[in-house]
Amino acid sequence: MLPGFEPRAGQADMAGRVARLFDSGGVLLAEAGTGTGKTLAYLVPAILSRQRVLVSTGTKNLQEQIFFKDIPTLQAALDVPFTATYMKGRANYLCLHRLDQLNEGRGGAVVHDVFLPIIREWSTTTETGDRAELEDLPEDLPFWSEVAATAETCLGNECPRFDDCFVTRMRQRAAASDIVIVNHHLLCADAAVRQNAYGEVIPSCSHAVVDEAHQLEDIATQYFGYSVSNYRLDEYARDVDRFARAGRIDAEHVTEIEKGLDRLRTHARSFFSELTFAHRANDRARGEERVRVTEASLGATREAAAYLAGALDLVEATLALLAKPASDEEQPAPKEDPATLAKRAGTIRDELRFLLRASDPAYVYFVEFRGKGVFFRASPIDVSNIVNGLLFDRMHATVLTSATLTVDGGFEYIRGRLGIADADTVQLPSEFNFERQAILYLPTRMPDPRSPEFGSAAGREVVNILKRTRGRAFVLFTSYATLRDVQAIAEMALDYPIFVQGTAPRSQLLTQFRETPNSVLLATSSFWQGVDVVGDALSCVIVDKLPFASPGDPITSARIDAVRARGGEPFAEYQVPLAILTLQQGLGRLIRHRQDRGVLAVLDPRLRSKGYGRRFLASMPPAPIVTDLNAVEAFFSIV
Repeated sequence: MLPGFEPRAGQADMAGRVARLFDSGGVLLAEAGTGTGKTLAYLVPAILSRQRVLVSTGTKNLQEQIFFKDIPTLQAALDVPFTATYMKGRANYLCLHRLDQLNEGRGGAVVHDVFLPIIREWSTTTETGDRAELEDLPEDLPFWSEVAATAETCLGNECPRFDDCFVTRMRQRAAASDIVIVNHHLLCADAAVRQNAYGEVIPSCSHAVVDEAHQLEDIATQYFGYSVSNYRLDEYARDVDRFARAGRIDAEHVTEIEKGLDRLRTHARSFFSELTFAHRANDRARGEERVRVTEASLGATREAAAYLAGALDLVEATLALLAKPASDEEQPAPKEDPATLAKRAGTIRDELRFLLRASDPAYVYFVEFRGKGVFFRASPIDVSNIVNGLLFDRMHATVLTSATLTVDGGFEYIRGRLGIADADTVQLPSEFNFERQAILYLPTRMPDPRSPEFGSAAGREVVNILKRTRGRAFVLFTSYATLRDVQAIAEMALDYPIFVQGTAPRSQLLTQFRETPNSVLLATSSFWQGVDVVGDALSCVIVDKLPFASPGDPITSARIDAVRARGGEPFAEYQVPLAILTLQQGLGRLIRHRQDRGVLAVLDPRLRSKGYGRRFLASMPPAPIVTDLNAVEAFFSIV
């Protein structure tokens, strides 16, 4: 069924191990090097098992590849009928009830006038309600949040549009499917709201495959915490305001609600202003996006926080009164919206109070600044018990796979981070011939990456490499500061098209890179993984520094403290292994096919000057190491 398909021993080995695990139960950790074909290696035994299997991916790209490419291939190739469903997070789907409310509310804003008619027309024809169908809808359109089917606003089976609901239909399809394809974000979000009777989306499964499993810890950390932001409060106030103005309650109650919202908005602005002043003033020079907070550092915000909590209490109480059943003599009260909105106010208030205590040793507390957004968060320091409860304890059989799971030749690091006590393991080498397909260039003279001279030196080295590769490169950075230094030098010295992260959406940049000959992409963390460019368009990957997580980052800092508290050595046990896995992902962008050829380059001199550099070198693809730019030029002269 696949033109040019070649049997691969590693793929067959992995498929057999997955099949045996599905029969016997337990956990399998499978590192499958690039080119193994791991997706088919787990999909075939999953289908043949005749069990419902949950497949979770780290990226939407892989999720789409499985559903739109691999599943149709296997439906044609296997003599076994089966069905599959592709599930995204709730916020990707239109909520018909919220759309009805918006129509009644007559927002009047220009953005409503432009996009509301488009969405209303689309809502009458779409089968899925997936916003991805609206290709002309901007990715960052704030208006979408007003009509999205979020868990926080869901009314469950009390909703008047429950039977028509796109999330309900999606779940019904999934419950009747053999293969259910989700991503880690949905997997974790679903588990985080499982205690909500209407929050669960993913149907029960006893067999699971976690692909790109190296991402699971970070994504679980995002979802199993608490967060209160100025955006969340603005959205909540807007929803309450729309309910009040929808013409379903009397003028006296509208006035009461509006007074409560005025107080809420005023105290929210005051609280987030105090929070920003207390935690950003001393860190602005360092450009920190996330700043750790303590009970002491929150002292100056407590009065503003108390007023904000009181405003939430008032709005909650007002809405709760409206939600009470009406007597026979009275007009029926609006039956769903007040109760849901009152509950949301109470949830926000309770989470705010938890955050303000900043005292649970299992969590790290911090403030995150993103553009105009201020996010007050608490994240779990150790997610291993959470992941166990979410996944391993609920499943008969779980496969965790990725191209990068091992450090120093073993699975100890990933087992420790995810709390996996007992597991079968297999390490399958890459099917690619790195000794022939690639070289690793390590420059001999580079300053210490922490010195002020590194940025300009990196810029000159990047220019010298790209002249020899004729562009066709990803240049991956660990910081925006070095990216900007290199960008300034490269744009002056090179004639090749240069694309820079942040100037356009990620998908658009990748499309431009693929379609533009001899182009160069300068990017940071989001391009280190989950990006595939096959062929000559990508012939070089340059990494500026070893990707150590900043010890100033609140979550990294808390995990370093946790390792130290149990008597461990954080640098060797946590920071180096995490950086090794990240570097493997970045360099893994280069060789994606047996015909690909190219140059890997790492500019960080610590690979050769520090003892821990040997651990990095041992984990890198087995390509010949060169230190002379002439060798780079000679590599491309070989046909």
